[in-house]
Amino acid sequence: MNVTICDSIEINNFYPNIFTSEEIQLIRKKSSKVFYKKKDVVFRQNTRVGHLMFVANGLVKVFKEGRNDRNLIIKIAQKGEFIGLPAIFGDDVYHYSASALEATEVCFIDFDLTKQLIKKNGKFALYLMEQLGSFGLFTAKKLLNHTEKQLPGKVADMLLYFSDEIFKTDAFVMPMSRRELAELLGTTKESFIRTLSEFKNDRIIALDGRKIQIKSKKLLNMLSRHG
Repeated sequence: MNVTICDSIEINNFYPNIFTSEEIQLIRKKSSKVFYKKKDVVFRQNTRVGHLMFVANGLVKVFKEGRNDRNLIIKIAQKGEFIGLPAIFGDDVYHYSASALEATEVCFIDFDLTKQLIKKNGKFALYLMEQLGSFGLFTAKKLLNHTEKQLPGKVADMLLYFSDEIFKTDAFVMPMSRRELAELLGTTKESFIRTLSEFKNDRIIALDGRKIQIKSKKLLNMLSRHG
């Protein structure tokens, strides 16, 4: 891991019109940017909170560690997103882990400074609460989908998620293994591979290793709605 200082322009670009120039300079002095390689751990479940973190570049896997080396992936955090927010407003302990899915940069802002900014900067406090609410709604929707939807609907949701929200294109390379994708959906690797193969055979997608091309978004959306 390499460590540098979070750039002031970078901070302002991610969160425009939230911080004053003086606050940005203070954040620069009380922050650091850490470079992670793929699979490097950003923070570990059950450790104490020490910083406010946001993804400066790359993708981060946020996941709950379970027994027997089984994990449940909660979400994929991308550029500009905070990670670990529930712990900051909760009991100061991370209840899940995070690791880099690719070469990734994460900005760490001093926790005491974060609390000072929350008290003094209403825009920043409101923004954090909005992000926390968004995370809660995302996880609640994900839990509901896991309960109500069959596997084809879940796989359709996953493909649309990567296409529309992560990569913003219908052709992309999955940054995760088949096992990780199964963990994202709360299913087994074998069941996931079988369903993905069915999507390929039905010409909903084209598949070449981790390369995916969505051929029929109409069918994916239909499976997502009725799956």
